[in-house]
Amino acid sequence: MPAMHNSSEPALPPVPVVDPSAWLATDLQADSGWIQRLDDHEIHELDRAVESVVERGLRPGGFDRDGFPLTHLADRIAGWVHALEHGRGCVLVKGLDPGRYDDDALAALYWGLAVHLGDPIPQNAKGDLIGHVRDTGRDYTSKNVRGYTTRAELKAHCDASDIVGLLCRHPARSGGESLIASSTAIYNHLAAERPELIPPLLEGFHYDLRGEGVTDDPDETTFHRVPVFSWFEGRLSCRFNGKSIEEGMIKRGQPLSGLALEAVREVGRLAVSAPFRYDMTFEKGDLQLLSNHSILHSRAAFEDWPERERQRDLWRIWFNLRDGRPLAPEFADRLNTGPRGGVLVRGAG
Repeated sequence: MPAMHNSSEPALPPVPVVDPSAWLATDLQADSGWIQRLDDHEIHELDRAVESVVERGLRPGGFDRDGFPLTHLADRIAGWVHALEHGRGCVLVKGLDPGRYDDDALAALYWGLAVHLGDPIPQNAKGDLIGHVRDTGRDYTSKNVRGYTTRAELKAHCDASDIVGLLCRHPARSGGESLIASSTAIYNHLAAERPELIPPLLEGFHYDLRGEGVTDDPDETTFHRVPVFSWFEGRLSCRFNGKSIEEGMIKRGQPLSGLALEAVREVGRLAVSAPFRYDMTFEKGDLQLLSNHSILHSRAAFEDWPERERQRDLWRIWFNLRDGRPLAPEFADRLNTGPRGGVLVRGAG
């Protein structure tokens, strides 16, 4: 059962929230400790683990961390988890060369890293545990189209899991830059400069589930309001997707207006503005790990290579931490699938 709110705690976050996750772009520029490069010994250790699972015919979803033995690298991964949950909330891992692996071996490697980091959860109604963020030719302006299947610009948002991982198999021909910002820093700015916008963000909104809810209704939204900012047991957590909020509230017959609409749009605006926005360009083999509770991410539109085998392809995993922060019940159920639940898999069970 989820922990209930302790009435002895303050109902509102402090101003400011003092936490390592409250960074500005200049902080990431000044200290590159969040960028981790794998050395030859660690790559060799990964290769041995990949060979072990491939020889046994195991695929992603078919083995856990005990089946993907790591010794030296396991301690380093634990450091990444600590940085994601108790530090800045972002880690960029470099040093992998996807060209050394076929798709099955790379998937085994990625899954092996993921199960050492946490517990993967489904990210779409098909049950994908490793999803592909690539252009499938769909129109993001169409109803119930998820942005990761297009080449469109994606506005600032966070995903419905503790952590999201993106492994770059192939970068775009041009564009597709990743933009990240601290939602904690954005909260601190709004609380100090625009405190009138905080109440609607704490109350939350009904999010559009884009046809991937638990019912057969293509207009299903979250059954309850999910806060954008949630203060619980001494931690500030964020859940934000401006497009899903605005479209979800329309589907509920409660279109946003006034301070609520301004608050949602201001969060999105600040996330791609100085001094919050930090830009990075994915290079082949980069693994970006982000805490959805403290980081908002967005993406520039991109142009792809004409050759299919070179087209932009980021491999995405959603996962929850095994010892993640407590979440308020109204915040933890983000997809109508229960606390920290992933997308309902159609046809499962």
